Amino acid sequence: MKNLSYIIFLLIFLACESKINEQTSNGVEIDDLVAIGDEQFKIKYEVSELEQKIIDAGLVDVEVVIPGIFVDLKYSTTDNFFGKDVYGDLTRCYVQPEVAEMLKKAHEKLKEEYPDLTFLVYDGVRPQSVQQILWDELDKPDSVKPLYVADPKVGGLHNFGVAVDLTLAKQVTGEALDMGTPFDFFGYPAYPEREAQMLLEGNITKEHILNREILRKVMAHGGFTGIGSEWWHFNAFSRKEAGEKFEMVK
Repeated sequence: MKNLSYIIFLLIFLACESKINEQTSNGVEIDDLVAIGDEQFKIKYEVSELEQKIIDAGLVDVEVVIPGIFVDLKYSTTDNFFGKDVYGDLTRCYVQPEVAEMLKKAHEKLKEEYPDLTFLVYDGVRPQSVQQILWDELDKPDSVKPLYVADPKVGGLHNFGVAVDLTLAKQVTGEALDMGTPFDFFGYPAYPEREAQMLLEGNITKEHILNREILRKVMAHGGFTGIGSEWWHFNAFSRKEAGEKFEMVK
């Protein structure tokens, strides 16, 4: 009887844990009473106001769509160009559903050719309200600011949820591969269009370029295009296409 009771307890516990994990990963609020024996535990996941706004706009959590990737939202930390945490409690990365499927296709290509690697995502959708904070905080003349951050009045592709910042990482540890510069590094060593020059000058290595080329290759397979000044940034659509297909996330 003792062994039978233990088995019943274990089955109930695993079933409850599975339900909790499923609901949590889908980014919904959990307010369930879970009974184990004579005890009851109330488990609640609070969605922040900013995250709820993103969910209401119809965007999806990339970790739900693509299991096995890592997310480190740099704007939820001070490890970014501005040195400020502007996302607060938001730690999950959201993009438009169509973009998430494109990213999934890119990830499948990566796993097919490099099984030991995965994606480490730094940023996805950036609501216009957050864009305004970055714009206001940037200590540059307004005429120069667009070189560093999109004007929130116009909106950039992050504001529509169709751009993603990411790198490659080791699947087992989540450790980022060396790309020659950190994320949000503004200078020629981070420019894909300057890689040949930077290699000759000794600012980056062949290994850095090889790692970037792997990232560009799999992202192109998913339908993304890069830009000339940031190795980590990829767009799913043009600004014109984004404006026609989606609303800006406020």
